[in-house]
Amino acid sequence: MNERPLRIVIAKAGLDGHDRGAKVIARALRDAGMEVIYTGLFQTPEQIVQTVIQEDADGIGLSILSGAHMTLFPLVVEQLKAQDAGDIVFFGGGTIPPEDAQRLRDLGVRAIFTPGAPLGEIVDFVQTECGKRRALVG
Repeated sequence: MNERPLRIVIAKAGLDGHDRGAKVIARALRDAGMEVIYTGLFQTPEQIVQTVIQEDADGIGLSILSGAHMTLFPLVVEQLKAQDAGDIVFFGGGTIPPEDAQRLRDLGVRAIFTPGAPLGEIVDFVQTECGKRRALVG
C-alpha cells in the first residue's frame, strides 16, 4: 500500500507578523517526510480551518507570538468542532505562559510548544499523534 505522507497545515493567525518559528517548524516536518501546507500570515481561524479541511490535513500547527493565544486558539477549536473536524490533531506554539498552555490543552489543543522546544520533540509528537489519527480514520 502506498500511503501518502502525513499532511500538516502550519498557520499564523491574527495580526501576528512574525513567522520565522512557523517556517522552522514547517521545514523540520518536511525534512521528516511530511507534507506541509503553510497558510502564510494574517489568517482568520475560519480560513485556517477551511484550509485544513480542503487539504484533508491530519494535523494543524498554529503559531502565535502576538499575545492573542487565549482568543485565537479557542476560535480554531470552535471552528474545527463546527466543521465536524474535531479529530484533527491541533497543536501550537509561541510565547504562551504555562498556565495559559494548560487552559488551552483543557480546551482541546493537544500540545503547546514554547520557544526553545527541541525540533525533534515537535516532530515526534506530530508523527505519533497524527499517525494515531490516520490509523483511526483509515
